[in-house]
Amino acid sequence: MDKNTITKLTISFDALVRQIPDESTEFWYAREIMITLGYDRWENFSKVIHKASIACETSGGVVANHFRGVTKMVQIGSGAERPVEDIMLTRYACYLIAQNGDPRKEAIAFAQTYFAVQTRKQELIEERLRLQERLQARQKLTESETELSRNIYERGVDDQGFGRIRSKGDAALFGGNTTARMKDKLAIPSNRPLADFLPTVTIAAKNLATEITNHNVRQNDLQGEPAITGEHVQNNTSVRNMLDERGIKPEELPPEGQTNCLVLEVER
Repeated sequence: MDKNTITKLTISFDALVRQIPDESTEFWYAREIMITLGYDRWENFSKVIHKASIACETSGGVVANHFRGVTKMVQIGSGAERPVEDIMLTRYACYLIAQNGDPRKEAIAFAQTYFAVQTRKQELIEERLRLQERLQARQKLTESETELSRNIYERGVDDQGFGRIRSKGDAALFGGNTTARMKDKLAIPSNRPLADFLPTVTIAAKNLATEITNHNVRQNDLQGEPAITGEHVQNNTSVRNMLDERGIKPEELPPEGQTNCLVLEVER
């Protein structure tokens, strides 16, 4: 998510926050926040609210404390008014709504972070989103490497062969540095996966090369270690060349905190 989008959404959500008179409790009106979250119809959004209220109750919360039904008068033209149902939502209620909303909506993905943090300071939101993106990239790489191992085992390659294929792929991506050499270079413990300490762009690069290898192994029915190694090396070389054109050398990027600790940071 780019910085301009984050800024725009932060301003939008900040503009909708209200405060109960004589209290410090912040709240948002459901019908107002609905539009910002990307929903056009109250019927659809009310279903998300219902799921969120169930999640609140399941977690031991008091639904009425976080989802307070109200009736508001709205103008319908010519000075006339009519009552409409609305709901006052606490920050926690909004967080649960975001968790139960359509993840394909960019505003929903943003809201999951916005309402999770205790402050709305944009720099904290940006940092939390960055951590989430890195964790998601690492999870995707795990999935693609698991698929690669399954593919090559079916094609006559054992565990040691898989390790060699992956190391030679790393050497192609990291300018001649094997997996072991990159661990030494970045001071990573030998018993920890290299990818756990890589920045998001490098994790994504490894995943792209691995996904291409998976596709071509199946598409071309590659068999045996030499053929699959050649394919994986070629794909990592191509990805490296693409990064190099943009001024990025993966082996020169500093390491980041290991991703298994990242889960705790994101969930805080």
